[in-house]
Amino acid sequence: MTEKILLYYKFQPIADPDAVRLWQRDLCEGLGLKGRIIISEHGINGTVGGDIRACKTYAKKTREYFNGIEFKWSEGSADDFPKLSVKAREEIVSFGAPGELKVDENGVIGGGEHLTPQQVNELVAANPDTVFFDGRNAREAEIGRFKNAVVPDVETTHDFIAELESGKYDWMKDKPVVSYCTGGIRCEVLSSLMKNRGFEQVYQIDGGIVRYGEAFGNSGLWEGSLYVFDSRMHTEFGAPDDPDYVQLGHCEHCGAPTNTFYNCAEEPECRRQYLSCEECRERNPYCAQHAALAEQ
Repeated sequence: MTEKILLYYKFQPIADPDAVRLWQRDLCEGLGLKGRIIISEHGINGTVGGDIRACKTYAKKTREYFNGIEFKWSEGSADDFPKLSVKAREEIVSFGAPGELKVDENGVIGGGEHLTPQQVNELVAANPDTVFFDGRNAREAEIGRFKNAVVPDVETTHDFIAELESGKYDWMKDKPVVSYCTGGIRCEVLSSLMKNRGFEQVYQIDGGIVRYGEAFGNSGLWEGSLYVFDSRMHTEFGAPDDPDYVQLGHCEHCGAPTNTFYNCAEEPECRRQYLSCEECRERNPYCAQHAALAEQ
């Protein structure tokens, strides 16, 4: 049996998010799919995995309501998710600004201009002062990011508004800015928040890092690995032994190259994920902060 993972989102007005939640839950349960789906009055955001035939049926049925929704296919299976979770929330991406975001049948109103991966390269070639702005949390950027990208000091998407309003990034406001994130959804919202705060030329990558990596592998402007939110934890767009591959992740204990994240053993007090090589993890299963405390 061949299994796959589907990644997708669609911004469109939803009059009754809870009714859509119940429909999506029943659809996935009937098809044996597992994953995470969030629905709000602004649209849907999901990642589900299972038998490829079930995934195709799911995509067909979901398109009947979300006209024009695009699905990205990825390697993986239902086993990459602990269960099926389908929830209705205020936002499908939690920036803490549900009243600021506006959507219509065409998607987010006032967001950044969409660029294909090729257009991203063309923009950078024509405008060397183009800035890549990471729309993910700082942890994700530890193992992969665009070359010379600005990585905001944020732990969650809720931190972005304060960061944008802090003045740290005012120097970017008159430059071309390419916001980027895993599949593109966070930048749909982030780019609109940036434009609302005076950033003049804001772009986003159509399909996010996933689409860019599929187009250029290790030979483009992306460096390192991509953090993903399932049991794989990270994925690569080319062979790690490819001469063009750039290793960014390192063990925070000994500095050895690694892309493997672990949860600090000091849970639930410490909810931090950290990079560690296997040897250090076996010797001391704590993040650097709690490892230091354990040695005292």
